[in-house]
Amino acid sequence: MSQPSQQPRPRLDARGAVDLSALARPATPPPGSPGGLPTPATYVRDVDQSTFADVVQSSAQHPVVVVLWAPWSEVSQQVAGDLAAIAEEDAGAWLLARIDAEANPQVAAAFQAQSVPTVVAVLGGQPVPLFQGAYPREQVRALLDQLLAAAQANGVTGRVAAGPAPEVPPEPALPPLHQAAYDAIESDDLPAARAAYDQALRENPRDVMARAGLAQVGLMERTAGIDLRAVREEAAARPDDVDAQLAVADVDVFGGAVEDAFDRLVELVRRTAGDERERVRLRLVDLFELLGTDDPRVVAARRALTSALY
Repeated sequence: MSQPSQQPRPRLDARGAVDLSALARPATPPPGSPGGLPTPATYVRDVDQSTFADVVQSSAQHPVVVVLWAPWSEVSQQVAGDLAAIAEEDAGAWLLARIDAEANPQVAAAFQAQSVPTVVAVLGGQPVPLFQGAYPREQVRALLDQLLAAAQANGVTGRVAAGPAPEVPPEPALPPLHQAAYDAIESDDLPAARAAYDQALRENPRDVMARAGLAQVGLMERTAGIDLRAVREEAAARPDDVDAQLAVADVDVFGGAVEDAFDRLVELVRRTAGDERERVRLRLVDLFELLGTDDPRVVAARRALTSALY
């Protein structure tokens, strides 16, 4: 199946693949709420890490189409809406599984999703890449027709059982200081957000989400109002300039190219010494906090950083 050109990703899903302002939000926005997708229809399911295996198993009976989306991405929400409409038209010939990539980074990593939206079919337990980025609905229809033909040829001809959409649990409340920081980020008051996270850490130095929030705010402050093209041109022209390389790494992380940023900074650690090396190391550690220590990209980059240092 043909692949369209990948669309640039304007923001990062901070705990795996996210809108930076969504880092403070502990869960996917409930369907029908601001930032959430419409309430699931008959042949649409919202899936997370805990239910992902069940969906993959069901692909032995009928095709499953997975759309990885993010609350910040209007394109991914539009693609999810188009797929939901087609799923209803096909009346159970296949199931649409909607997965918030930023809330479920392990699932996104399993599909090797580098951006949202990413759309992958699962047929008999095997992934079948369909497309990434924006895609015209008529071409989506054509890809799904090809998928259904492949399913027919492989004997996967079951139907999705119609049933009521699953109930969505209410979004848990944030601790007061986290809520204050989140509200400040939503209103573009980054100093207030920083103050709230600082206070949260004073009250609980082990508050992992507050540390991640501070890293998030720092990245937003450093990238506010920058000229993306100028930053990239400067980094290309001055490969040994620490400031230029730190700036383009921030841009890469903000845009979702996390591995590129980490590789760039680890290599810069190898080429620098003294205070400059320490600046680069500290920036890497700060970015690690942003994504979380369990993110596989952070795990790999920590190993590479240790090797570069010692």
